[in-house]
Amino acid sequence: MSTATDDRYKALEKAIKKLGYEKSSLLEVLNSAQGIFGYLGIDTLKFIAKRLQLPYSKVYGVATFYNNFKLKPKGRHNIVVCTGTACHIKGSEKILQKIEQRYGIKAGGTTSDEALSLLTARCVGTCSVAPVIVFDEQIKANVSLENPLCDIEESIK
Repeated sequence: MSTATDDRYKALEKAIKKLGYEKSSLLEVLNSAQGIFGYLGIDTLKFIAKRLQLPYSKVYGVATFYNNFKLKPKGRHNIVVCTGTACHIKGSEKILQKIEQRYGIKAGGTTSDEALSLLTARCVGTCSVAPVIVFDEQIKANVSLENPLCDIEESIK
């Protein structure tokens, strides 16, 4: 879709205009763009670079430096496997491997049908109920190492 006809680019242009096209507003613009698009695609980064009159390499460099910016579209569902110390001791690596094998993706990836994104987090702050995964922003505690997706697999389609 063209940037001229896509309403999301119009919304992004409005956000950039509100910030006065200031080069120093790059982080705010990237946050706005991710909120509008759900991720930061190459076309979006080029659009931002052009509007802020910054080199594309600068915009891309900032977008890839911060972990909260996503350069690929997210799946309709998200699983975050906690890899903090308590979860690690209680088998989070095994949980991660089972999910990776089940869906054929690695951590940080999304299934080809965009049904599921798999992420990891250093700690989600629920160490007393480790191991933990977060499914669509809901914490699943004391996850089974043998079948970590037993009660949520039906939701992933």
